[in-house]
Amino acid sequence: MTTVKDILNYTETFAPISTAADFDNCGILVGSKEAQVTKVFVSLDITTAVAEEAKSIGADLIISHHPVIFSPLKKLSTDSVPYLLAQYGITALCLHTNLDIAEDDGVNICLAKALCLSDIRLFPEDFVCLGELSEPMDTKAFAQFVKDTLKANSVMYTEGSKPIKTVGMCSGAGGDMYHGAVSLGADVFLTGEAKHHEYLEAAETGIPMVVAGHFFTEDIAMLPLKCKLADKFPQVEFIMSSVSKNPYSCI
Repeated sequence: MTTVKDILNYTETFAPISTAADFDNCGILVGSKEAQVTKVFVSLDITTAVAEEAKSIGADLIISHHPVIFSPLKKLSTDSVPYLLAQYGITALCLHTNLDIAEDDGVNICLAKALCLSDIRLFPEDFVCLGELSEPMDTKAFAQFVKDTLKANSVMYTEGSKPIKTVGMCSGAGGDMYHGAVSLGADVFLTGEAKHHEYLEAAETGIPMVVAGHFFTEDIAMLPLKCKLADKFPQVEFIMSSVSKNPYSCI
């Protein structure tokens, strides 16, 4: 029977934990690598709702992008997600920055593919990916294209005066990667989150930054991950969470 270790060994072939950022916390964060697996849940985050849904369908393992334990735990209450997973006998395997920079259907690569970019180039040391639009766009048109493609509930952008052809991107909270993308030749920088001063810098530079939401720039990679794993382990049932969602609304 397939074990968590078997699945971990496979993910190590395309998103090795050794490539994760120093600040990160990846791998098996709850449970045992020796646990047997028949059903696997795939979700961007592991929330209480996701844990309850996984329990309801009898999942043995949840594979998520965001670590269920990121900062050191100071307490473990009975209503905390790690406690619930342990109580339910569900192992958590988290693939974070190691999946962001993976060459084979990593998060940034999936984002570039979703936007139908060509000549996709990955710069893992900068956590940046570049690709080319089929036709140049102005900033507002590109921002609208991103919003429609990712089904984002809002998109923010700084203005730019030149046509956009080369897109630089860093999924998730990547505002601090703006200058790296620009130095690599990006006409625009797409990310999920940015700080106020990063917007100011982009506005001053004149090379626009488009911010489409953390969830929307990363959730795009979860279905490809699920399909990749299902192809490798046909004897295991892989299920996408139906309750994993963007945690905020816009008016």
